[in-house]
Amino acid sequence: MSEQEEFFAGISKIPYQPTAGPGDVMCFKHYNAEEVLMGRTMEDWLRFSVCYWHSFCGTGADPFGFQTLHRPWNKGNPMESAKRRLCAAFEFFTKLGVKYYTFHDRDMAPEGSTLKESNMNLDEITDLALQLQKQTGVKVLWVTCNLFAHPRYMNGAATNPDCHVLAYAGAQLKKGLDIAKKLGAENFVFWGGREGFLSMHNTDVSAELKHMANFFKMAVKYKEKIGLKCQFLIEPKPKEPCRHQYDYDAMSVIGFLKHFGLENHFKLNIEPNHTTLAGHSYEHDVVMASVFGMLGSVDANTGSPDLGWDTDQFPMDIRNTTMVMKTVIEQGGLQPGGLNFDAKVRRESTDLEDLFIAHIGAMDTFARGLRNAVRIIEDGIITDKLKERYSSFSHGLGQKVEDGSATLEDMEVSVRHGGLQVKILNQDHNLFDSVIGWKIYILTFVVVECICHIKITAAHFIHTLQSEDRLPQLQLYRIEHCKTHTCTMQ
Repeated sequence: MSEQEEFFAGISKIPYQPTAGPGDVMCFKHYNAEEVLMGRTMEDWLRFSVCYWHSFCGTGADPFGFQTLHRPWNKGNPMESAKRRLCAAFEFFTKLGVKYYTFHDRDMAPEGSTLKESNMNLDEITDLALQLQKQTGVKVLWVTCNLFAHPRYMNGAATNPDCHVLAYAGAQLKKGLDIAKKLGAENFVFWGGREGFLSMHNTDVSAELKHMANFFKMAVKYKEKIGLKCQFLIEPKPKEPCRHQYDYDAMSVIGFLKHFGLENHFKLNIEPNHTTLAGHSYEHDVVMASVFGMLGSVDANTGSPDLGWDTDQFPMDIRNTTMVMKTVIEQGGLQPGGLNFDAKVRRESTDLEDLFIAHIGAMDTFARGLRNAVRIIEDGIITDKLKERYSSFSHGLGQKVEDGSATLEDMEVSVRHGGLQVKILNQDHNLFDSVIGWKIYILTFVVVECICHIKITAAHFIHTLQSEDRLPQLQLYRIEHCKTHTCTMQ
């Protein structure tokens, strides 16, 4: 393999061009890495990451069709192909302008016929990864071990009924933690794709949960032993490939961690596509994890809620990204976590350029979501309305409930003496929805000159904005300026 080989020929570093038209897809229109919002750069708030498995290992195959994506880096024997793939990935990272990536151990290097051979393969490929990281400044957001794909894990890894399989999973995990330290990973993710059951009839649920907890405790001990400085994350998912997974959703995982005394060692990596599979709204698990101080990172993708499986699509819905970023800002950021695009181009997207287009679109969508979230927080309307809604807890008996000093006797006394007036309160659903909707869909770019000044008709101006999907609500400014000119808006 030539060191000068270019896999994405003809594509240069993706620029920020806020005035670009809707057909200009190879530039950022909203993501401006250096733009400062609420004291931080956009790059620091968003901490974008590209996932290795979908973008560079994906073939487009599905249960009903064969491979459709034939990538130029997949040439030679498995190890040669792995090295070419890694070089292609770093070319992509640098041209896209992303500072982080994520991978499974078996994405990075092929599995050998023995654990020793697998580890040797991983050592060789990660030597190259470390070299490329030093050359480019790109870092590992998180590492994870593939403890679900090999046939040995068909009945689970940490929850397998055969202790020999659990032992193999532990040995693989040990090497994964070593690699995380070697590459300076900021997080390590555990996803239990096979940790669950098809039927309760042949499952000792209590034993499996205990074994899984003890597996995590082994990981914590080894992390401390080798001095690995990273955040441990568990990624919830309700089903697929299991009929029922133990890490069903955020609340299930939080309850598990607290029950087994692991809550100080783990946070959650929330994937919204998994959240909607659990029957929740897109942002539900992001919010719930954050409320408990357990939101560590986000796998930034989306699904098709009308389907019953994980589709791993790139997030393009500004409403969803706004609600996620509002929570991220309110908790002070995601560091050391980030927004990892656990998403794949469709099997019909055979052009290499589509990898860029998909990531650019998703990054722009999150940039718009960030700006919207900042606007919602800074104007204080939602915050003030929430305070008003819960104002009865700011004094008297409500304050005692708030600080935990109230008793049931206090409740009875207050009611008997007429100290509490039960009111039927308006929930203000429509008001909250209206305010949020306005903030989300308001114009997200600055109009430099007024309509009359640039000599175009209002109708043409509005049509242009609508064609770019930027005008559910048009905010006009400097109306008084327009009045001094011949303005078509008057």
